[in-house]
Amino acid sequence: MSEIAAGTGTGPVTDAQGRPLVGLNHLTPAHGDRRAAGEGPVQVDEGLLTISEGTAGTAEGWAPEPAPGTSGGPGAPAPRRSGLSRKRLVRVLLVLLGVVVPAILVLVWHLVTTGGIVPPHQLPSPGAVVRALVDLWQRGQFQTHVAISAQRVLLGFAFGSVLGLALGSLVGLSRWFAAAFSPTIGAIRAVPSLAWVPLLILWIGINEDSKVTLITIGAFFPVFTTVAGALRHVDPHLVEAGRAYGLRGLNLLRTVQLPAVVPTVVSGLRLALAQAWLFVVAAELIASSMGLGFLITDSANNGRVDRMLLAIISFAVLGKLSDSLIGLGEKHLLKRWT
Repeated sequence: MSEIAAGTGTGPVTDAQGRPLVGLNHLTPAHGDRRAAGEGPVQVDEGLLTISEGTAGTAEGWAPEPAPGTSGGPGAPAPRRSGLSRKRLVRVLLVLLGVVVPAILVLVWHLVTTGGIVPPHQLPSPGAVVRALVDLWQRGQFQTHVAISAQRVLLGFAFGSVLGLALGSLVGLSRWFAAAFSPTIGAIRAVPSLAWVPLLILWIGINEDSKVTLITIGAFFPVFTTVAGALRHVDPHLVEAGRAYGLRGLNLLRTVQLPAVVPTVVSGLRLALAQAWLFVVAAELIASSMGLGFLITDSANNGRVDRMLLAIISFAVLGKLSDSLIGLGEKHLLKRWT
């Protein structure tokens, strides 16, 4: 500590030559004053840099403060958050890496077809598939096929998921329900999808209901299996805590048990959605005249391999987009319940 100037606390502070020190005349304890008001000489730390607006002090003397906007000044920009920048860069690189593999596959496909390694009637070039897309798009047929298939998938997925969630919860929470239903449901799950087609035509008829029912069957089992298995392994301490707060039955399931198994339930929903896209092809074999599954079978009958590949690629793209939407929903649920 060093004494800067003597003063009573009622007049301006000056140096040894009597010159007023503007900075110290506005000095507050927050700036480094180490004395009570009006008591003794003003004292500051030896290494104090910024005293007050307009001056800066060091052990060697006084110097102007850095200009605003420069390093150390009051208007200096905040340091960049390098950690966040690195995370964003990593995310961008991961997204680009996911695009690289499909791009390489398309490039290899192009080289194989243009090089004559595979004849065009067996594997059309990517350009031929694009031309088929443009042709169907201009006629308005491609949009119709996509809309019809997506509608069937979403309806079957919704019905199958709700039924799987309800029955899976009963089986997972009650050993009596598990003993009664698990063997039968496990046996039905082993039945191939195409085996249901003639039976559904006989029972329901050739209409949209039979197609949606088949997709519902496909979406039901992944949700049922994952929910029932996850609820059996919920931490019993969480359940006891919920019951201590007076939660019972459906309220306990909604408030404690389902939030505890959100990641597992979402995994089941993703599997169910994938199954729904698989079953829609079998469903559209039921005397259908629209949909991507119908486009595949119709193109196979007419020898249009380019349209077959277009329908298969469309299934892949739509399946990935719908899976990404469930992933976004998972993030929302995790933020809400964890």
